[in-house]
Amino acid sequence: MNKKGKIITRDFYQKATSPVVIIPENLVHHDVEQENADFTEMARPPFFIADLPSKTMSVTIGTLHPEQQSGKHRHSYEAIMYIIEGEGFTMIEDMKVNWKAGDAVYVPVWSWHYNVNTNKTNRAKYVSCDNAPQLHAVGLALFEPAQ
Repeated sequence: MNKKGKIITRDFYQKATSPVVIIPENLVHHDVEQENADFTEMARPPFFIADLPSKTMSVTIGTLHPEQQSGKHRHSYEAIMYIIEGEGFTMIEDMKVNWKAGDAVYVPVWSWHYNVNTNKTNRAKYVSCDNAPQLHAVGLALFEPAQ
């Protein structure tokens, strides 16, 4: 309270100060795509996670073998897939989004989706970026596979 009996509130946000640089031990993840990696049943088709100390975003590398389809799922974080090899499509809810190498696909929050490689002989490969770590930090990262 001030001298006149009025309640004074404090600011609820942190005021800007000069940022402090904190360099983590691990700045690079060499050979992300390990040849003899083991994957859990949920990681089908296999995808590699760039294991770096980011608190707000993650990067994975996924491969779809010829005519392979990923599992249908949804999550509470948004994702962007950049296609580096192949051709196929992503079903997002009831919309078919065709893609080929060089394209990027946006997957909206909580939308049911899956990926399909339409090529009969060549693999499709993509890099996916999402904000799952940021939502995980505040308890809001959800993942649900289709039954």
